[in-house]
Amino acid sequence: MFETLTHGFEAAREKLRGVQELREENVETALRDVRASLLEADVDFAVVKDFLARVKERALGERVETRARDAQGRLLRVTPGQHFVAVCEQELVRLMGPVDPSLARDARGCTSVLLLGLQGVGKTTVAAKLARHLAAQGRRPLLVAADVQRPAAVLQLQQLGERIGVVVHAGAPGQAAPSICAAAAARARAEGFDAIVYDSAGRLAIDDELMAEIEEIAKAAEPANRLLVCDALMGRDAVNVAQAFHERIPLDGLVLTKLDGDARGGAALAVKAVTGVPIKFLGTGETLERLEPFRPEGLASRILGMGDVVGLVRDFEAVVDEQQAEADAERILGGRFTMDDLLGQLRTLQKLGPLREILAKLPMFGSLAQQVDERELGKVQAMIHSMTRDERTDPDVIDKSRASRIARGSGRRTREVLDLVQRFAQMRSVMGSLGGGGLLGRVPGLGRLAGAGAGADPMALLQGAGAGQPRASRGGDRKREREKRSKRKQARKDRKKGRRR
Repeated sequence: MFETLTHGFEAAREKLRGVQELREENVETALRDVRASLLEADVDFAVVKDFLARVKERALGERVETRARDAQGRLLRVTPGQHFVAVCEQELVRLMGPVDPSLARDARGCTSVLLLGLQGVGKTTVAAKLARHLAAQGRRPLLVAADVQRPAAVLQLQQLGERIGVVVHAGAPGQAAPSICAAAAARARAEGFDAIVYDSAGRLAIDDELMAEIEEIAKAAEPANRLLVCDALMGRDAVNVAQAFHERIPLDGLVLTKLDGDARGGAALAVKAVTGVPIKFLGTGETLERLEPFRPEGLASRILGMGDVVGLVRDFEAVVDEQQAEADAERILGGRFTMDDLLGQLRTLQKLGPLREILAKLPMFGSLAQQVDERELGKVQAMIHSMTRDERTDPDVIDKSRASRIARGSGRRTREVLDLVQRFAQMRSVMGSLGGGGLLGRVPGLGRLAGAGAGADPMALLQGAGAGQPRASRGGDRKREREKRSKRKQARKDRKKGRRR
């Protein structure tokens, strides 16, 4: 996501590479690319104009310290181009923030949330995601099926509630939505629920009937939070919808869905500036785990192609059992790393979401993220699943015959199995030394393994298997390997000639 925006900022950064001083001419040249990408991303023209003016003013008007010391006391040199990027990042954060992602509580301490929005933006799924998010915080949520307009909306919410273990309150056939919400609020008070999420109905377009129903629901339920659910794919229309809702019903925040399918990202940038309503949560996938509190600084960093390590570490902490990770670390440091351990780590990566999004949160990996083949993870898992228990514990026993059997069972080629085993041996060797971890150095329990480089990282193993490397890079590796074989062959010929002489 954000490819359109990132391309413009990266082009601007390239034009300032090697520049000794920021002048009006070179700043204007760089800002042309930024302007084009912002407009292409469907950001409101007035927002673009104001943003560019602030960046230009600060880039030219602030005194730049070209030398500074980091936290370790090392002397660093700051270039004018880096100063420009820092100004862009700060202004992006200012454009989207400040944001407090916490949810308000009512007088009795209950977190009540009314979800609004047009039909098809994903309100029902967001309701379940939000209920799961509250349950993870130790709350006892109640889901309320107040969408009586869309066929099967109540059934959908009931099925989602069953999946996440959350009670769903549904009204009687023919009961009006405001009445359902009032009854749900009374039930929550009587049965001790300390969080309520109301899923309201939507329409294909904003009309008086929709607004009147929402106003009646708000009056009956008295929610502490009114959140508008917007589809990021709507671009500027999402901003217009937010503005129209906010003028009729005061909003406390927005949930921006389908952000992973939007290459532009204009709605994320413009909605706060135009409406004054902050984004509270981002939905970046269909699974019920894919809801994250909005962090403007993390999004700004990703737009600039610098990743979001803080967000990635939070993702890890949400899916990793810290005690189990500590136990795994002890075993790995003792050189007892098996294919089952690798399989467990790959499953952890899967819980984080698509590999493309994981790589996008790593600094300098933004462009690589778009070239990742998501299927490669499944291929590696299929090969491991086709191994016997002894082969997983000690992959060194896998010879060509065993590899052929594993390949048939997993639908892969024998060469692929042997490559996996070879790379695993390299990884285990690194893990058994005094370091290791790569990306997993940030996972709870595996931080002590940091230091041995990417060779200890299952992500690196996947890249070596062909998932994360650009085609040109893999082609270059094959070319270098052919050159090495040719040199070895020539060396053997030369030695034979020497012996004959």
